[in-house]
Amino acid sequence: MFRGATPLALDGKARLAIPTKYRDLLTQRCGGHLVLTLDPSGCLLLYPFPEWEPIERKLNALPSFNPVSRQMQRLLVGSATDVEMDGAGRILLPTLLRERAALERDIVLVGQGNKFELWSAAGWQAQCDAVADLPALLGEAMRKGEVPDDLKDFSL
Repeated sequence: MFRGATPLALDGKARLAIPTKYRDLLTQRCGGHLVLTLDPSGCLLLYPFPEWEPIERKLNALPSFNPVSRQMQRLLVGSATDVEMDGAGRILLPTLLRERAALERDIVLVGQGNKFELWSAAGWQAQCDAVADLPALLGEAMRKGEVPDDLKDFSL
């Protein structure tokens, strides 16, 4: 289980050092074999390979004549890149993905249960700032009847 936000810095070769608290788990789960892909929200998603495989199968099973499905396939599967942790627990972020997600030196690794999100420091700050709008968004969605059923009875 991956959780929490960890500020990190890419090195001069665009490598990300996976925090030590996750390295052993990633080595056990997937031998350090990970998949990096774009997310529609503007960050990168980093999956242990076994977590990525069923997602890729589901995406590839979507109807390719549906324009929305096809765009999701292009974005997620088309940009998916295999990356391997090196002996020091680092992964290389490919230039194209790094540029698409506007990742420079300062980034934030955000645990999301079975995967990570990689945000630019500014992008993550914008996500955190947007949380202030959540009560109003939920209220509006409830008035319109657009709240997913799974959230209707959710409580903390």
